[in-house]
Amino acid sequence: MKKAAVCWVSVGDGPAVALWCVPLEGSLFVVSGPGEQSAPGLADAAEARVTLRGDHGGRIVTWPARVARLVPGTEEWETSAPLVAAKRLNASGPTADLVARWAAEGCALNRLLPAGTPDAGDTLPDASLAEEPRGATVVRATRKPFRLHRVRRR
Repeated sequence: MKKAAVCWVSVGDGPAVALWCVPLEGSLFVVSGPGEQSAPGLADAAEARVTLRGDHGGRIVTWPARVARLVPGTEEWETSAPLVAAKRLNASGPTADLVARWAAEGCALNRLLPAGTPDAGDTLPDASLAEEPRGATVVRATRKPFRLHRVRRR
């Protein structure tokens, strides 16, 4: 977990979603909301399941997590939010501005704490668990190629 940069999180019976994360103090921190990644249901959840994969792309461990949302202005927020913001890639502006934006725009900074026995090694399923790809709003129909001139047939 110490090397994790991406985790797959599922809330309830929902599908697992790939999320950018920061490992700190034995837990994972995830930011979601306006201008950040989308994590459906995570901001209001009490529990979730976290899956981490290795460099080879295979699942290493899946564990149940207790979800704790950090509230702006609390001591935990003031300690953790700047550390998470410092690891945020492609952020525009200084870390303090990013933390202030998260607080002002209502972004959720969630701490995922291990809360149970993980599935690892021999306890992981043997099946691939592959699913059909979910629909997305970014999928577009392929258009016919544009032609600058008329093609003559002989």
